[in-house]
Amino acid sequence: MGFKLPPLSSVRVFEAAARHGSFKKAAEELNITASAVSHAVQNLEDWLGVALFQRGGGKLGLTEPGAAYAVAVGEALKAVAEATARLPGRRSQGRLAISSAPGFAARWLLPRLSRFTERYPETGVDIETSLKAVDLPMEGIDAAIRLAPASRATPSWTRLLDESLVPVCSPSLLEKYAGLSGLKLIASADLIHMTSVSGDWAEWFRIVGAAPPANVRAGLRVDTANMALEAARRGYGIALGRTPLFDAEIKSGQLVSLFDGVPSGWCYWLVTMDADFQSQDVKTFRQWLLDELGGAAQPSSKQKPRRKIA
Repeated sequence: MGFKLPPLSSVRVFEAAARHGSFKKAAEELNITASAVSHAVQNLEDWLGVALFQRGGGKLGLTEPGAAYAVAVGEALKAVAEATARLPGRRSQGRLAISSAPGFAARWLLPRLSRFTERYPETGVDIETSLKAVDLPMEGIDAAIRLAPASRATPSWTRLLDESLVPVCSPSLLEKYAGLSGLKLIASADLIHMTSVSGDWAEWFRIVGAAPPANVRAGLRVDTANMALEAARRGYGIALGRTPLFDAEIKSGQLVSLFDGVPSGWCYWLVTMDADFQSQDVKTFRQWLLDELGGAAQPSSKQKPRRKIA
């Protein structure tokens, strides 16, 4: 006996809308319009004869039946997505969807990506930048690059680069404070803070075993590594540089290192499904990353695999 199934295209749209709690965000994920999402959800509600969302007052929320259905449908679609990804012998799709931490994508991956496309012209690459958790392969992402401590890694993660923290400033700012160096310079100049990370300057002072100066909370605040780099390059203060993201500017002399780098305890990881079930495209991309880094894979600590990452 065949299964009596609802319109599966509408089910997929409903699951995305329920997961995001937003028709607009579901539309962005599925690359359709918000009105198309609304129409698909209405189509599913008509087929089921049950209201899945509460509408009104500018807010969107799941009804009680809708919440229960969203959980069941999410689990079912995830099972289908995983079964598809793990299917032996799948041919190359010719396209890779990569989710990357924004700083790594802009400062490390993008400058080198032309070498991948030259080497593998038959494989297209889609890059989205995000710091949020991503569910492989439910969200249509083949692999992700994230910054995380080793304690959170799983056996399917590949260690790419360790992050180091190093105070940096422009040559002009160094000249402005001529005669000062080291901690005295840091205590005298404005500091540039990154608000999107938990450690920042307080963590650096803890690692090097120095007492924070009175000005540790003063200065410019920005939300990305790119902004911190640009602010330091323009002489607005001293930024806590993060290698490898600031390496090019340090090497070119646009930024000056005030101390040697110290390990932050965090690393950049390539996050994929279990190695036995990776697509050929993902395996190719992983090997290319390792070739670019000039080394072999650095295995993660042995922990129970999981798909959710931060």
